[in-house]
Amino acid sequence: MTQKKNLAKHRVKIDQIDEKILKLLSQRGKEVESIGRIKQSKGADYHVPEREAVLLGRLKKHNAGPYSNQAIEAIFREILSASLALEAPLHVAYLGPEATFTHLSAIKRFGISAKFLPQSTLRMVFEEVGNHRVDYGIVPIENSTEGVVSHTLDLFMEFTLQICGEIQMEISHNLLSRSKQLKDIKKVYSHSHALGQCRQWLEKNLPNVPLKAVSSTAKAAEIAQKEKGAAAIASTYAANIYSLTILRKHIEDQPNNFTRFLVIGHKTPAPTGTDKTSVMFSIKDEPGVLFHLLKPFADAGLNLTKIESRPLKKKTWEYVFFIDVDGHANDKKVAAALAKVEKVCSIAQVLGFYPKETSN
Repeated sequence: MTQKKNLAKHRVKIDQIDEKILKLLSQRGKEVESIGRIKQSKGADYHVPEREAVLLGRLKKHNAGPYSNQAIEAIFREILSASLALEAPLHVAYLGPEATFTHLSAIKRFGISAKFLPQSTLRMVFEEVGNHRVDYGIVPIENSTEGVVSHTLDLFMEFTLQICGEIQMEISHNLLSRSKQLKDIKKVYSHSHALGQCRQWLEKNLPNVPLKAVSSTAKAAEIAQKEKGAAAIASTYAANIYSLTILRKHIEDQPNNFTRFLVIGHKTPAPTGTDKTSVMFSIKDEPGVLFHLLKPFADAGLNLTKIESRPLKKKTWEYVFFIDVDGHANDKKVAAALAKVEKVCSIAQVLGFYPKETSN
């Protein structure tokens, strides 16, 4: 058999498989519509985050290749997104404008069939969710290079919302511009975190070019589209949206550059077996108090994955601690540890318990 005929044979098989996939998707869609009618009659929630987490975990566990688990999750996220749209599309607020990394993380989590609503500030995202104008909000919480997003933590002290999920996203920065050559760049715009994540590259390649911090990487791309000699540090998606040339790819200083985003809303997902609980504590500044705060978790053998402190703005020299612990708040060990911690705190509030995002 010639190479041309062999190639044609494989393409025919792929076409046949695609038709089977399409037929199965149609069957799946009809089942989804039936479930939607049942949920509507009972007044039940259309979106069940823990069900999605268990489904995706099971698929990745049984994945025999050759597609990676990351590819399998991306494919089924879109299937889940399109399926949910048959029942009731989700409305999701995010820190805009379009093409920010927060927007990309929202697409990663909810798929392209959700309705995405860009907001100008983090506070506006919290307000949209708090006023029930959207189902969920997406906010950045920390970056592996630049650390915590303190403004997000501060907003949790003002708004009573639940953390319903998390998204971990690898961040790759690119230099975008209308200009075609690096020597023509007169200013570089981006979010302060993105500028910090590319500091060494900028010092080496654009040492005398002024750096301008703006509200988002997408805003930087928007400016670069309009201003001659301006460049933006942003995503490849932003390059497409704003019709910019990618002058340099992957200019971040650290190759393993991840940002963690939180999904905020009003729902409390049921346990999945691989969960995380986020808690906010307020304690007075006195000797040994941090030890007493952490000891119950250590005694219970619980893993703390994060601890951050912020000043309590209404009271001088008092602090709020934000802690992430592996496990669900309803687990016996976690619940017992939290009960002990509450005794030494003036404020103790569970911010949410949600499926932990596992590595692919």
